[in-house]
Amino acid sequence: MADFSVPANRRAIEAALQKVRSEFGHEYDLLIGGDRVKTTDKLRSINPSRPSEVVGIHQKATPELASRAVESTYAYFPEWAATSQESRVRKLLAAAQLLREHKYEFDAWLVCEAGKTWPEAEADVSEAIDFCEYYAREMLRLSGPQPVVQMPGERDELRYLPLGVGIIIPPWNFPLAIVVGMTVAALVTGNTVVIKPSSETPTVAAKFAELLLEAGFPTRSFSFLPGSGSAVGDLLVSHPKTRFIAFTGSREVGLRINELAAKTQPGQKWIKRVVAEMGGKDAIIVDGDADVDKAVDGVLVSAFGYQGQKCSACSRAIVDARVYDQFLDKLKKKTETLTVGPSDDPSNFMGPVISENARKTILQYIEVGSKEGKAVTGGGAAPGDGFFVKPTIIADVDSTARIFQEEIFGPVLAVTKARNFEHALELANDSQYGLTGAIFSNDAEHIRRAREEFFVGNLYVNRKCTGAIVGAHPFGGFNMSGTDSKAGGPDYLLLFLQAKSIAERAG
Repeated sequence: MADFSVPANRRAIEAALQKVRSEFGHEYDLLIGGDRVKTTDKLRSINPSRPSEVVGIHQKATPELASRAVESTYAYFPEWAATSQESRVRKLLAAAQLLREHKYEFDAWLVCEAGKTWPEAEADVSEAIDFCEYYAREMLRLSGPQPVVQMPGERDELRYLPLGVGIIIPPWNFPLAIVVGMTVAALVTGNTVVIKPSSETPTVAAKFAELLLEAGFPTRSFSFLPGSGSAVGDLLVSHPKTRFIAFTGSREVGLRINELAAKTQPGQKWIKRVVAEMGGKDAIIVDGDADVDKAVDGVLVSAFGYQGQKCSACSRAIVDARVYDQFLDKLKKKTETLTVGPSDDPSNFMGPVISENARKTILQYIEVGSKEGKAVTGGGAAPGDGFFVKPTIIADVDSTARIFQEEIFGPVLAVTKARNFEHALELANDSQYGLTGAIFSNDAEHIRRAREEFFVGNLYVNRKCTGAIVGAHPFGGFNMSGTDSKAGGPDYLLLFLQAKSIAERAG
């Protein structure tokens, strides 16, 4: 990752921001079966730091075009599946190299369309590159016959085959890393895909689609299809020729996709597979003997990095009574030093939330939370034309409170006092979600118990609960946080493959 305190790196991203701004308002086509398609209905993507700026204009797909996209990728699937794994891997490594070469430009698009600060944008692009590199090498590992027991007189094999047509539905909060990860995992394993980007960040996805073509992926191996969920999303999921859906987003949408995919359509020959990463209500436990300063830093970055708009963000701090007041006082003081403003200004720690609707929802939660607990700092919109919200801490929150239980997806932290470690662990597990969690402690027994009893897919000890690294921290959660897909881990590509066992005896 680039260090923006280095003058050369700073100049590079400033130049990239200038270049990206010169492309604001450009119109992007749908890509279907190698054809570029325009529609009469348009989608306008805006800069959440400056809502008057139109970042990109996109076509809104119709149900007819959605069906055409599935049929096109379905027709090309046999040819792409028959392409050698080595050829697909080479194309993916070429994509990784192109991402490196255009890294600052993608940083700039993320700053302008997703409201990411420079470091957050850099982390997003870096993760996208890591996904490409990691899945390329994972495909080589899974290529060819896998080791199985050889029966006397037989030649026994296990091979992995691609599934078919996949629908890729990424979120807006990691608009490059997640669309890249889900798409290239499906493509490198030999599947064809229809990419339906988020309506909040379609320009980043459009730039990635063009990069795939430049890297050598065939025009018919994927379709790029912006459009509303109600108009085309349900159709894509329900189409009888759709084999799998890779989704990252909200609990409500994920459950609907799962329900639609489970219903067999006329002519459908398979049980559809759903790979879903949904929400989180992530907790950090601060134990009674923890290093309070380190805990404060970990909670602050986890709660307010990218405006709290990460499914892995800390939205509950559960603090032992012995250090509760000390922790809260230090956290309040540090939070009040955080700067909020346009994300293209590197002096700002926080940029805007993604949309006006998101800001309204977050402010409503703050109003509710202020009645459920004690507002410590923040508590409203921040000044400026963009969708800015002050980092907000609400203390003395009971486990029955809405802000303790419901995902907010904004810079709002609920702080709850625990009687002891046992109580803290009970509170942390009191959630329908189970994505990330962390514990700050110097008690070996408490850490051991957290490793076994803190029910989350990604647990961190004495560090923040955000910032999973591809290959090191396979990512995915339990319960209503999804299917525990473990993106960036050794099991992930298997979700896009099916195994065929072959036993041969001499005739």
